[in-house]
Amino acid sequence: MILWKVIVLFLGAFAGGMSVFLFKSNNHQNLKLVLSFSGAFLFGITVLHLIPDAYHGNDNYVGVFILIGFLFQIVLEQFSEGIEHGHMHKPDHEHIAFPLGILISLCIHAFLEGMPIAEGNQNQLVWGIALHHVPASFALATVLLANKQSKNKTVFYVVLFAIMAPAGYFFSNELSIGGIGNLQHYFNRIMGVVIGIFLHISTTILFESSSDHKFTVRKMIAVLLGVGIALVGFVSEL
Repeated sequence: MILWKVIVLFLGAFAGGMSVFLFKSNNHQNLKLVLSFSGAFLFGITVLHLIPDAYHGNDNYVGVFILIGFLFQIVLEQFSEGIEHGHMHKPDHEHIAFPLGILISLCIHAFLEGMPIAEGNQNQLVWGIALHHVPASFALATVLLANKQSKNKTVFYVVLFAIMAPAGYFFSNELSIGGIGNLQHYFNRIMGVVIGIFLHISTTILFESSSDHKFTVRKMIAVLLGVGIALVGFVSEL
C-alpha cells in the first residue's frame, strides 16, 4: 500500500511549514534536535540499506554517481542557502533569484530524496525523509515570511515543496518497473546520485546543527537514537 507513504511524506513537509504560524522562529532548539535525529537516521539507512542495494547489481560505476550526487548537492546549496539543513538566515539577494532559486533547488532536492522509497521495503526511509523535511519546510516558510512574501504565497510554496518527495517516489516507482522507457537499466546509477545527496545532507546536518560543531548531551542522544533505530530496523530484516 503506497498511500500511507505519500501521506507521511506530504504531511511531514506541510506540517513543518505550517508550524511557522504557531511557533516563534527564534525558538527552534527542538527543531535542531529533530534535524540531528533525522540526519543520523538518514545516514544509518544510507550506509546499511541504500549503498549495499545500489552495488547489488555489480555496477562498478555506482561509486562515480555517488560522487556526482555529493557534488550536485553542493551546487544545489548555492541556491537554497542551506535551508534543507534547517538554516533560517536571510538569503543574499545578490547571489540568487529569490524565491525562485530557493524553491527550484529545494524541489529538486526533495524530488530526488523521494526516489529511493520505491526500491524494496524502505519504510524506515519514509519516516526519515518526512522528519528531515519538518525543519527544512519550517526554515523555508520562515525565510519566505521574513522576505515579505504573503501568507498565501508562503502556503502555496510550502505545498509545492511538500508534493515533491511523493512525486519523486511515483517517478522512481515507474522507473524501477520499466514504465519509463529503458531507464530501469540505469536505476542503480540514479540511486547512486541520490545516495551521494543523502551522504552530503546527513553529514552536514550532523556537524552543522549545533554551534561550534560541538555535540551536546541532547544532540548526542538524538544522534544515537537515529542511528540506533536505523540499526534495529536493519537487524530485524536479516
